[in-house]
Formats: sequence, structure tokens, C-alpha cells
Amino acid sequence: MNEHYTPAVMASLATQLTSRDRRLLRLVWTHKVLTSHQITRIAFHDPTTARHRLVKLHHIGVLNRFRPKPPTGSAPWHYVLGEPGAAVLAAEDDTDLAEFGYRRDRVLSIAYSQRLAHTVGTNDVFAYLSGAARQTSGCQLHAWWPEGLCATQWGTHVRPDAYGRWTESGRTVDFFLEYDTGTETIGRVAAKLDGYAALTAATGITTPVLFLTSSPRRESTLQDRLRLRAIQTSVPCATAVIGPGPHGPVWLPHDRRSERLRLAELAGHWPQPEAPC
Repeated sequence: MNEHYTPAVMASLATQLTSRDRRLLRLVWTHKVLTSHQITRIAFHDPTTARHRLVKLHHIGVLNRFRPKPPTGSAPWHYVLGEPGAAVLAAEDDTDLAEFGYRRDRVLSIAYSQRLAHTVGTNDVFAYLSGAARQTSGCQLHAWWPEGLCATQWGTHVRPDAYGRWTESGRTVDFFLEYDTGTETIGRVAAKLDGYAALTAATGITTPVLFLTSSPRRESTLQDRLRLRAIQTSVPCATAVIGPGPHGPVWLPHDRRSERLRLAELAGHWPQPEAPC
């Protein structure tokens, strides 16, 4: 354990943290950065309670925060793991800070990363699904693997932005997520299906790939490219435009022209394999 975190210090932290706080620290560490809005959806029933608790967690140092400056308007607070929070998680894992892998400079560097918007956007999908699962009977987010874990598992062939498993009303769908902010060419985005085809060949498991796009116009263009590519690769895919409600009727399968499906309905649209995890 780091010499700054004596048993007395750790005992003091322990008395100030609830089980929800500890879960939240683990989520922030796993997903690198979560906004106040995302944390509210994931773990709280109302924004006021969330705001007060986050102020407390920031005050005792287990969470750090920053606020980016967008071109217009204002951004919510963005939260990352603080060093005392890392010490708490390291103690839970029966290890020290060095072995846990926490470095304050590396954690805070995401505030200046060109991938910040991409990371936050991908995490927004996770937050919306988590919130829907908490508030809606019959819904459950069984799994959500962020980019790093996906790269460890499947990086030889593909590097999806996330992998998820979602259930609604008895239907369960496994999927890979590609979060498209518009920085790559349409051709390069569509060509990612080749990697998923290679993964299917290597594992014998076919999992749908879902593309979230930055605008309706870009989605339409991507759909045109994906229809042919999906047929060539035998990889099922669907598109939607970035926004709230990713569990709702927003997904357009590559083999349809107009009718959009709910996320769980994709399970009945294509034959569902065993889960890849």
C-alpha cells in the first residue's frame, strides 16, 4: 500500500463511503471518465441527490473532476478516479497502487485527449442502457465491456468501442458497438465488417455490429455502404443516429429500408448465437 494511505487513513475513508460509492468508483475507473449526467442515470434516482453526493466524493478526493469548454454552451462535470479512490479499490483487490495501475497524470490526461468526446459518447450509451435497466421492468444490461477490455479479448481481429448484452421482455441480444463521430471516412467505417468477419471465422460465433452515427445524412450514406458489405461478409449490422434511448426503436438493420427496431428486437431479426463472453 502507498505510504500515504495508512490504516488510519483507509479506515477514515471507509467510514465515508457507501457500497454505492464503491461501485461508482469502480465504474469510473473501468470507463475512464463519466459525466455527472451519466452517473445520475447509472446510480441515482434524482439529479439533486447525485450532485450532492458527487460534491462529497470530490471533496474527500476519491473522485477528481474537470469541465471541458465546448464551442457553445457549457459542459457537465467530468469525473475521473482520484488517488484516494484508487487506494480504496486497490485495497479491495488486495494489492497496492503500483500494481493496481493507477497514475494520476495518466488519468487526468483524458481531459486533454482528442478522444475525450468519443469516450464520453460511448459511455453515454452505457449510461442510457443502465438507466433504462434500473427504471424499466423486464430490462437488464447483463454485460458492458469497454474498449480496453474488448481489445484484450478480440484485438487480433477487431477493436470495437464496446460489447454489450441487453435483455428486454425476454429477448436478449449480444452486440458490438462502433461509435462513429464522423472523423473517419465512410469507406473505412464500413470496412470494419471485414475484421468482424475474420473474428466470426476464428470463433464460429456471429455477433451483430451496431453503428451509431453522428447525423441522419451520415447514417444514410453508411447504410448504403453496409448493405453490400454485410452481404459479402455475412456479418449482420444495424445503424442509428447518436442520441438518447439506444434501447428503443432507433436501429435500422442493414437488410431493411425503413422500419426501425428496438435493440432487443434485433435478437429476433437475426439468429442469435451463443454469447462471445
